[in-house]
Amino acid sequence: MKNYKIAVLPGDGIGPEVVRQAVKVLDKVAEKYKFSVEYYYADIGGIAIDKTGEPLPKTTLSVCKSSDAVLMGAVGGYKWDNLPGDIRPEAGLLGIRAGLGLFANYRPAVIYKPLRDASPLKDRITENGLDILILRELTGGIYFGDKKRIVTEDGEPAAYDTMIYRKSEVERIARLAFEAARQRNKKVTSVDKAYVLEVSRFWREIVINVSKEYPDVALNHLYVDNAAMQLVIHPEQFDVIVTGNMFGDILSDEASMITGSIGMLPSASLGAESLGLYEPVHGSAPDIAGKDKANPLAVILSAAMMLKYSFKLKEASEAIENAVVKVLEDGLMTGDIATENAVVIGCEQMGDEVVKRL
Repeated sequence: MKNYKIAVLPGDGIGPEVVRQAVKVLDKVAEKYKFSVEYYYADIGGIAIDKTGEPLPKTTLSVCKSSDAVLMGAVGGYKWDNLPGDIRPEAGLLGIRAGLGLFANYRPAVIYKPLRDASPLKDRITENGLDILILRELTGGIYFGDKKRIVTEDGEPAAYDTMIYRKSEVERIARLAFEAARQRNKKVTSVDKAYVLEVSRFWREIVINVSKEYPDVALNHLYVDNAAMQLVIHPEQFDVIVTGNMFGDILSDEASMITGSIGMLPSASLGAESLGLYEPVHGSAPDIAGKDKANPLAVILSAAMMLKYSFKLKEASEAIENAVVKVLEDGLMTGDIATENAVVIGCEQMGDEVVKRL
C-alpha cells in the first residue's frame, strides 16, 4: 500500500475548519482506493506570528520539505492588519512559495451546472458550463523585481517596480501550459501586453518557440485588456491560459468570480518536482470563523488537485470531484452558493455529505 506524507497548514480564520473537512475526505478516498496518508501539522500566517513572531517559521518549512505535498487553509485577518509588510501573515505565502520552489499557480475556474444561477454571467454564456485553467507564473515578474522609492533630480518623490523575466522562467511555465492543454482540449492562450511592454514581447517570442515542441496544441495570443473582456463575453473560447505573475493575479481573480463564488475555487502551486502546495483561493473570513458557515468545497477540491498532480491518482481525484458535484446536484449547499431551492447546510455537514457520496 502506497503511503503519502501530507503537511497540513490549517492557517487562520476559517482555515482550520475547512481543512478539517478536506482531511475527512482524504481519509475516505484513501480507504476506497487503497493508499494511506500521514498528516504532519504546522503553523503559517497569523497563528504562527502569535506563537513565534514569524509568519513562516523554519520548522514549518522543514515539515513541508519532508512531505509529499502541502495542504493549506487561508491566512490573515483583521488582527494582523497593522503589522509591517514583511511580518504580515501574507508574507508567509510568498516565503513558502519561494522556499519550496513553486513557480506555477494552477487556478481552475469551473461553473458547475447546479450553480449556474450563482454566476453573474447570462445563461446563454454559461449554458454549457465553463472549465478554464489559468497558469500564473508565480515567482518572477514585477512582484519580485527591483523596487525602490527615490527622489528625482528636481526633488520630487517617486517610486518604481521592475518587471523582469528570464528566458528559463518563461520556458518552464509555457511547457507546463502546453502539457496541461494536452490533457484537456489542446488549446493555449498566452496573455501579455506586447504592444507596450518589452518584457511582454520577450515573453511572446519564447512562448512561440516552446509551442514548436507541441504541434498538437493550438496557440493564440491576447493582450491582457482584451483577455479580461473576453473572459466575461466569450469565456467558452478558453482552455488553458498562461500568463505572468501580475496579469495572472488579476485574471485568475476575475475568472473566480464569474463562476459564482470564490468559495468553490481550489488552486495548486507547483515547481519542478512533484511536491506542491494546495490551497483554496478564498481568504480567512474571520467574521464567520467558528460559526459552521464556511464553504469547505474549495479546499476539498484542492485536495483532489493534490491527488491528481502530486500523487498521480487521477481516478481518486475524479472521485472527489464527482462527489462534490453529486452533493450540489442533490441541492445541498452552504450559504455562499445557495440557490433558490437549495437546502442550506453548514461546513461540517458539507464535509460529511461529500464523504457519503464517496
